[in-house]
Amino acid sequence: MPVWCCRCSLAGHFRSYSSPETEGQLLNSFVQYFGDSLGKKIKRMPLIEETVLPGDSLLTLPVVIIGNGPSGICLSYLLSGYRPYLSPEAIHPNPILHTKLEAARHLSIVDQDLEYLSEGLEGRSSNPVAVLFDTLLHPDADFGYDYPPVLHWKLEQHNYIPHIVLGKGPPGGAWHSMEGSMLTISFGDWMELPGLTFKEWAASKRRNIKSDRVMPEEIARYYKHYVKVMGLQKNFRDNVYITSVSRLYRGKDDEDRGQINENISTQHLEMEDGQKSLIKRNWEVRGYQRATDGSHVPFCLFAENVALATGTFDSPGRLQVEGEDFPFVLHSMSDFGAAISKGKLRGKADPVLIVGAGLTAADAVLCAYNNNIPVIHVFRRRVTDTSLIFKQLPKKLYPEYHKVYHMMCTQSHTVDSNLHSAYTSFPEHNVLSFKPEMKCVLQSASGLKKILKFSVALVLIGSHPNLFFLKDQGHSIGHHSNQPITCKGNPIEIDPYTYECTKEANLFALGPLVGDNFVRFLKGGALGIARCLAIRQKKKHELIESGDGGGDGVP
Repeated sequence: MPVWCCRCSLAGHFRSYSSPETEGQLLNSFVQYFGDSLGKKIKRMPLIEETVLPGDSLLTLPVVIIGNGPSGICLSYLLSGYRPYLSPEAIHPNPILHTKLEAARHLSIVDQDLEYLSEGLEGRSSNPVAVLFDTLLHPDADFGYDYPPVLHWKLEQHNYIPHIVLGKGPPGGAWHSMEGSMLTISFGDWMELPGLTFKEWAASKRRNIKSDRVMPEEIARYYKHYVKVMGLQKNFRDNVYITSVSRLYRGKDDEDRGQINENISTQHLEMEDGQKSLIKRNWEVRGYQRATDGSHVPFCLFAENVALATGTFDSPGRLQVEGEDFPFVLHSMSDFGAAISKGKLRGKADPVLIVGAGLTAADAVLCAYNNNIPVIHVFRRRVTDTSLIFKQLPKKLYPEYHKVYHMMCTQSHTVDSNLHSAYTSFPEHNVLSFKPEMKCVLQSASGLKKILKFSVALVLIGSHPNLFFLKDQGHSIGHHSNQPITCKGNPIEIDPYTYECTKEANLFALGPLVGDNFVRFLKGGALGIARCLAIRQKKKHELIESGDGGGDGVP
């Protein structure tokens, strides 16, 4: 099967298999996309064959975004030229911040000093730009206020930066695969993206939203619609799987973080002696797109900058104990929901074993409880542990989770007690192993062991990003080198105002990868990256204008 290629008759079009297009139609639409985006007559695509040589005259995309969830969507929105300005009548409740905003009212937030604006702000994110953007979109939200945003948005097409967003499924990312019967932890308003409120979308779709919290499937539909209504579709490619992101080659000037890549025009590719000059390309991105018939179409492209927006739902957390690979040990709510819907647990005498003390585990408890399936709930922490998520949720807003927490506290197993009929918790217990006869060996904090029989086990102890496509699986770019990236313990280390990886130039990260698990705060990452790239693009244009003119390369 051929690799998408920029050297052979434009055979490098990203396919959109949602409609039965011919090969020629696919190629023509892709050529038109890049021609329109770059404002040039494109003769060669930024996609290559396996045998490509470093001297071949290939265009390089300014930005490739890996991941099409809310992080990737919001970044595409800003890179497409949308700019936030202080609204004419807006008054921010923080008087110091409002004074700063008022002084630069004529400038978009993207064009202002984010460090200066962020100074002194506090919020529920450790990233200052995330706190800044959140307070502009949801002023004083953590104090229970429902103030409107102080921003309004303008589309400034001259600020468009060519980019492409690659995702495994439709826009919305992991939200399309979440359990649909549960409500989101955040309010619907906090899940929305700039320029289109969730309530406006719901009203346009005649959806009756009865609660401030909504189901994941509603959020997934909103994100998919957002991409369409904001005109971002041309930048998105679905059913794309990344297999490798690597430096094509590294020169000594790579160590200079302020280095601007030269804008190479086609006339500059030929030396006086007829030899082609080498072009520095920052990143080589390889992968494949899955067709409707299941076949894989491989591709390879170059990018000046790569933004990681993959989230953390790729790899479920594992206990790493004996027997965890048995088919009756599940690691996702979707698998559990499928087992229930197919009737596999109907009439089972033995309870379901649920491991974990987070909200996903609580969702599983509720799901089993509502389907009259008895539950054994195992977790390592004490029920009085102040770090339990239930301690941070108001009872009035999250009654179902406090119902689970109440059962965790009042229906726990003791040494002399039997299992409760519907639910029994085992606080301060670890799973030692799973046995083939559907038994589990537990150990208490005191060292006592107990063997329990179950019908199916569900391990829900969090999830981790799968960055296998990076060198050393990305272990080198975290706060703790040579350790796996996790959203809490070891997020990717970034510059707090540009979101560029401190240990790898021209590689950016946002969202859960940098510790921002809530949609409210991941939007700040898009703002930081957009400002950084806008500044570099401006410097590049100034460099071109001061030289001998641009040419046909990427702007």
